Amino acid sequence: MLVVGLTGNIAAGKSAVAARLASHGVPIIDADRLARDAVAPGTVALRAIRRRWGPDVLAADGTLDRAALRRIVFSDEEERRALDAIVHPEVARLRDAAVEAERARGAPLVVCDIPLLFEVGLEDQVDRIVLVDAPVAVRRERLVRDRGLTTAEADAMIAAQMPADRKRARVQHLIENLGTREALHARVDALVAELRALARSPRAGPGASA
Repeated sequence: MLVVGLTGNIAAGKSAVAARLASHGVPIIDADRLARDAVAPGTVALRAIRRRWGPDVLAADGTLDRAALRRIVFSDEEERRALDAIVHPEVARLRDAAVEAERARGAPLVVCDIPLLFEVGLEDQVDRIVLVDAPVAVRRERLVRDRGLTTAEADAMIAAQMPADRKRARVQHLIENLGTREALHARVDALVAELRALARSPRAGPGASA
């Protein structure tokens, strides 16, 4: 089975690409969903979070109060690292289980949607990497237009991530998302055909040519 990592900086259009891949029947394992599942009530991670930061980070129904926890860890690097040390191993465990479930089902191809793939060092955990990218000016415009952010807020969010230029040389597949939704769909459709061909090839893997 070919395991593909899908990534992209904020407002590049990664979610649209994932949706188009799913429309072709490609299994998508969503890191954001796994992160929510990892801290659901009754989980090891949520208990660890409560032990470290106390009951104030829980909502009345026992779920994680994300806003309260974010206020604690957002501006404190040590606290953020502590949270990552709790959550990331659980997310990795859930992702591995989901990949193995698809393998057992006989899926030839699975895509792991991982926004911070490079930031958390998961490049070696997948066979191929797809990066969705767009110029900073385009992403800034999307954040302001679609999410109601100020230009300063948009720039701060963009600056908080690893620059896409540092990622582009490290991927096997690049999708430039600059034009219409139809153009993006055409690029993803071509990518699906390429990935399925690679999945049938015994040479599929990190060293195979794109």
